[in-house]
Amino acid sequence: MLNATHEELLRRAKELDPPTQHHIDGRSEAGAGGSFAVVSPRDGQSLVQVADAREAEVDLAVAAARRAFDTGPWPHLAPAERGRVLRRIADLLEERREELALTVSLEMGKPITDAYAIELRAAINTFRWYGQLADKLTDESPHTAPDSLALITREPAGVVGAVVPWNFPLTLASWKVAPALAAGCTVVLKPSENSPLSALLLGRIATEAGLPPGVLNVVTGDGPVAGRALGLHPDVDVLAFTGSTAVGRHFLRYAADSNLKRVWLELGGKSPNIILPDAPDLEKAAATAAWGIFFNQGEMCTAPSRLLVHSSIAEQVTEAVVARARELRVGDPLDPATEMGALVGDSHLGRVLEHVASGLDEGARLRVGGGRTLAETGGSYLRPTVFDRVDPGMRLAREEIFGPVLSVLTFDDLDEAVRLANATEYGLAAGLWTSDLSTAHKVSRALKAGTVWVNCYEEGDLTVPFGGMKQSGNGRDKSAHAIDKYTELKTTWIQL
Repeated sequence: MLNATHEELLRRAKELDPPTQHHIDGRSEAGAGGSFAVVSPRDGQSLVQVADAREAEVDLAVAAARRAFDTGPWPHLAPAERGRVLRRIADLLEERREELALTVSLEMGKPITDAYAIELRAAINTFRWYGQLADKLTDESPHTAPDSLALITREPAGVVGAVVPWNFPLTLASWKVAPALAAGCTVVLKPSENSPLSALLLGRIATEAGLPPGVLNVVTGDGPVAGRALGLHPDVDVLAFTGSTAVGRHFLRYAADSNLKRVWLELGGKSPNIILPDAPDLEKAAATAAWGIFFNQGEMCTAPSRLLVHSSIAEQVTEAVVARARELRVGDPLDPATEMGALVGDSHLGRVLEHVASGLDEGARLRVGGGRTLAETGGSYLRPTVFDRVDPGMRLAREEIFGPVLSVLTFDDLDEAVRLANATEYGLAAGLWTSDLSTAHKVSRALKAGTVWVNCYEEGDLTVPFGGMKQSGNGRDKSAHAIDKYTELKTTWIQL
């Protein structure tokens, strides 16, 4: 548990000395690409200048990963040995938990309590879980004719390019890096240019934990240059990406234009949260709806941004969410009392405000919020925002906003609720609140979403996969199923 005052955290933040150079082949690499400023959304001030990767730096990182895979020890280590290194990474992340939480909070605006208790918990647990899984994976030997033997073996796929966003910089990096390493792959990680510092720390911690040189490389730079170079690189065998659907399309094109590398995408969402009149606890349902959209400043692909409420309870539920929005404490991410921090930057805040303006123009009713707050700090803060009387055709109901903006839609029967829920190009997650077991099963089956939460939201652990349908992507993070993305199946048939 984080045990520090606001003043102590401000002091410790000033003492941070984060790495600013690429991490390639187990050491720092300045590169020749110049640098860019990492700006903190809490106050609009520059934190540090970080190395900016061009194609040359990406080539260096991929070459290091290629050597480490083709001639290095990592793919050939006993799985138990790989597992020990992953668990050591988890231990070091735990030891440096406060430093990492402060770094995440500073670079992307997440409240320090969430960075420490949720972000770091997830990253630590992910490396530990895959470290424990590494020697539990099994091959197959199907029954064949008596004069033959068939073997189906899992082999590491090779060099993995992992491109991750800024909203959960360590969690989402861990979801890709840990299973890839457990499978025996080597990795080039490119974090968002908004949140490169925690990823650079992760690379150095992994080396300190005993990861051989070149097995995990971290290059910092923007998507159009560094991300594109990874996507087009002929020596990258697998590309794993979390981010927007628009950028996901680019990575598919890069694969087609290069070596047809496998591309695994976890993309956007416009997740419905359905509340029926027989919900077991309407107060809890409303509180969870509010928590879900305002947690992490609404910057979540799974955020329940469409609240679908039966017309008979719509006003009751909406009023409860509005009341929670009014009392939510928005403030400095480094203040332990803050419940909602800053959006990642002014450009993103501007995009969210454009959606708010479109809702007003199209006739939705603004119940609370809708404007910037704490502008005097220089930070990118937005008041929690709720619209009702939202029509399914409005931009508010169709487009991913990626901010603390909730759209309330109403329905009169279950069939209409399912139609509204599925009336989106996305299919990442959904919520359902009901006391009827048959309804829970039938609606869960009818919802086109990779995850359906019943009488809860954002629950689960590493035993279950995470990913979407439709334009929310393909493949799965988390669970043993994530290993599938980073392995090749080989059949060996032996005539006896």
